[in-house]
Amino acid sequence: MRDIGEKLVIATHNPGKLREISALIEPLGFVCVGAEELRLPEPEEIGNTFADNADLKAREAADLSGFPALADDSGLCVEALHGMPGIFSARWAEDSEGKRDWMRAMEKVWDEVQATEPDAAPAAHFTCVLSLAWPNDGQTEAFEGRVDGTLVWPPRGDKGFGYDPMFVPVGYDQTFGELEPELKHGISHRADAFRKLVSALKP
Repeated sequence: MRDIGEKLVIATHNPGKLREISALIEPLGFVCVGAEELRLPEPEEIGNTFADNADLKAREAADLSGFPALADDSGLCVEALHGMPGIFSARWAEDSEGKRDWMRAMEKVWDEVQATEPDAAPAAHFTCVLSLAWPNDGQTEAFEGRVDGTLVWPPRGDKGFGYDPMFVPVGYDQTFGELEPELKHGISHRADAFRKLVSALKP
């Protein structure tokens, strides 16, 4: 893979996501800086897939900053809802003014599931696509990860972000909101994608 250098822009304005990605990438020796710290705009996610959105966020951050940029697009996909909220996971949390309320989003997901399959244990998975972009020439590399689980109600735990408090990964009885971050970082959809990224970065 093409050399990245020492500085990598993390193309997110989500503080929780920035902390999680930085914790995964900094041990590789990169200096990570967030898009918000660089005052980069937050692009509109107009893609039709996770890969489309990750690519457009990474390419814009790389071109505007002049440094390689890493973006992820990730979301919760619920089987009973035909994969929704999917790429609209963050938008399900937005109110009329564009502010995000994740409790509101989790309630919406649970209400939709109960209206569809009230007696089933709701199967779901998180998907993450990482896109690594270099400035000016449009080159990108993509890596996809996934973790399967089920949804629970009410939400539990305050150690994660987004839909984490209602998602129990396969093989565990705690939600992503209850698991210690170090453990979650080893089993999450983002960790799965990062393992593939790290493998590609190795000479």
